[in-house]
Amino acid sequence: MNTLKRNILLIPGLAWIFIFLILPCILIISLSFFERGIYGGIDYNFNFENYSRVVEFTYLKILLNSSKIAFLSGFFAVLFGYPAAYFIYKAPAKYQIALLFLVMLPFWSNYLIRTYAWMVLLNNQGLINTILINLNIIKEPLNILYTEFSVIIGLIYNYLPFVILSIYSSVSKLDQNLIEASKDLGGSSIKTFFLVTLPLTLPGVAAGFIFVFVLSIGNFITPDLLGGGKFLMIGNLIYDQFLSARDWPFGASLSFVLISIMLFLLFLQSIFVRKIS
Repeated sequence: MNTLKRNILLIPGLAWIFIFLILPCILIISLSFFERGIYGGIDYNFNFENYSRVVEFTYLKILLNSSKIAFLSGFFAVLFGYPAAYFIYKAPAKYQIALLFLVMLPFWSNYLIRTYAWMVLLNNQGLINTILINLNIIKEPLNILYTEFSVIIGLIYNYLPFVILSIYSSVSKLDQNLIEASKDLGGSSIKTFFLVTLPLTLPGVAAGFIFVFVLSIGNFITPDLLGGGKFLMIGNLIYDQFLSARDWPFGASLSFVLISIMLFLLFLQSIFVRKIS
């Protein structure tokens, strides 16, 4: 009877996942095997032409460039997020909740508003250039906005909390006896960190990196605003295929490739975490 009750309670959640996640993915996959109609729409002629287009140099270059930007965003997010997570962990217990609250505070504002704020900070007359000029560090404003650098900054800022939380979760589970044992055996703080602390918290590092990579590679808002449309990422390409070019089948094939990459990375993460746990 208890098993029956549990199964009944699962029905709403499973129905939600099927209707709003699995079913749309099935529709996307189905559309990817057809052709664009003459005036848009869909010509139901089954073929694999869209997938042969995906591996063309033009689109493959966009995918590789998107992967590069996503990788750099994930790498620097981990590089900045780890010290922050470790600082929160080392803070007195009564302050940790408040610090975690500050980490999550940016999520209380809209994603677009946060991205527009970076446009204000990074433009030629923005706060960063103004401070650098007033300090006589530079004489002319730096062209920071509408560059690949600004896109990466925007992605790091918007997704950094995910990294901090995932690493904090791993750091908070550390066995202090192992750290004390390392110090008792003559290990310095730096050696203890690299030989004990870091390896034990790699699951959190991997989770944070995958979070940022997966969310960044499909992002189209940040490249459009902070990149000024100069850097076409795979998310922007998919957006254009569905709304501008009206080539839904090709947009669906690109979406399926992107979903496959994300699922593959999540699969690798699960294997990695299982091996080191």
